Amino acid sequence: MLMSDEMVKAILGSIDEAIHVINNEGVTIYYNEMAAKHDGLTIDEVLGKHLLDVFPSLTEKSSTLLNVIKTSQPIYQLPQSYKNIRGVQIDTINTTLPIIVNDNLVGAIEIAKDYSQLKHLSNKLLDLQQKSNKKTKKPNEMNGAQYTMNDILTVNPEFKLVLKQARNVAQTSSTVLVFGETGTGKELLVQSIHNFSSRSHGSFIAQNCAAIPESLLESILFGTVKGSYTGAIDRAGLFELAHGGTLFLDEMNSMPLELQARLLRVLEDGMVRRIGSTKVFKVDVRVIVAMNKHPEECLRDGEIRADLFYRLNVFSLQIPPLKSRKEDIPILIEHFINKFNLDFNKKVTNTDDEFINRLVTYHWPGNVRELKHIVEHAMNMVEGKTLLPEYLPPHFLQHQSTLIHEPSIQPLKQLLEETERKVISNALRITDGNVMRASKLLQIPRQTLQYKMNKLFK
Repeated sequence: MLMSDEMVKAILGSIDEAIHVINNEGVTIYYNEMAAKHDGLTIDEVLGKHLLDVFPSLTEKSSTLLNVIKTSQPIYQLPQSYKNIRGVQIDTINTTLPIIVNDNLVGAIEIAKDYSQLKHLSNKLLDLQQKSNKKTKKPNEMNGAQYTMNDILTVNPEFKLVLKQARNVAQTSSTVLVFGETGTGKELLVQSIHNFSSRSHGSFIAQNCAAIPESLLESILFGTVKGSYTGAIDRAGLFELAHGGTLFLDEMNSMPLELQARLLRVLEDGMVRRIGSTKVFKVDVRVIVAMNKHPEECLRDGEIRADLFYRLNVFSLQIPPLKSRKEDIPILIEHFINKFNLDFNKKVTNTDDEFINRLVTYHWPGNVRELKHIVEHAMNMVEGKTLLPEYLPPHFLQHQSTLIHEPSIQPLKQLLEETERKVISNALRITDGNVMRASKLLQIPRQTLQYKMNKLFK
């Protein structure tokens, strides 16, 4: 028995979530009572109208519904902040799915959740941090940085040079920009810089800029005063809480451009003003930011303000991906085996050669984080003291099987680049990272070597 339109509407209307459906032209064709209540509108004000007519603060780029119509790709748990036709600020966490009928995109459905509970929990966390700052007499007890330079395992010359540079910059107060692919260990390096610095006894506070909507992120960073908006209370922001320590802003390129302007002002003069306040605080905070894309790529894509880019690019550190430092894979495997031996109460002491070879020849899109998860899977499967290839995850084995049947000839350009990269890395290792000495050893001008390093190690 097929359900009628009335039955479908009755079911959707009974769900305790805001549901909004548009057709492939962006016109609302379904909008339930919960959505109307959340948005402060009536169903009649939205039904049959184009999305942008009812929510003028949205654009085709910022609207999750219109994005799904454009790309046909689902979006899960994405924060969205907008104003309705009356100018009221609305904050949601959205899951938006394409509606496909007979292989044709006919519309999109969005399930929106009120994130007020998330805001409440975030505010509660800030309160707890503020109270702890007042009670503790030992700032290092608030230090959230657990990793040091000794926790970073590498024999790769390029990465060793990065660590040497990190130790140098740790002794200054300069803002640091760290970038690298997802899973390379950016926060591990950032925590190490903090713990190697004179601020090691101060607070280390990390905030992912992509995880929280703009309106909430602003209040978390800069704090609020009572009455600045409905429900606002006097509360210090992360800049104040990190006074004397380090504030780490991860995925900074996800921060809205307007908020980036406020960040730039703090970096320039160290002055912070809470939302709704006329008072200004002078803070002593070292800011370290991280991105999972190359900064110049973020600048080109309009994800970062040009003035902020040049302010942050005073000192930058690029973490090489695991695929370009495969000599580190065996020592990382040994490290993770020791860790999971303790965690799982196992006694693995050996690794089959084929097990190692399969991991070394993999391309590692998820970098060190992916390697850790694969070793963890194997440690769950192992029955003796030796890790064997059959203990690897099924998707990994399937990928390896596919590679066996593909041509193994490496493109000439890639082979030449890899050879050049290895020769330059070896020269830098011999000269302890001194570019001038390395250029003389390679018998090429220093400018040429610098150019090749920027090209090959980016």
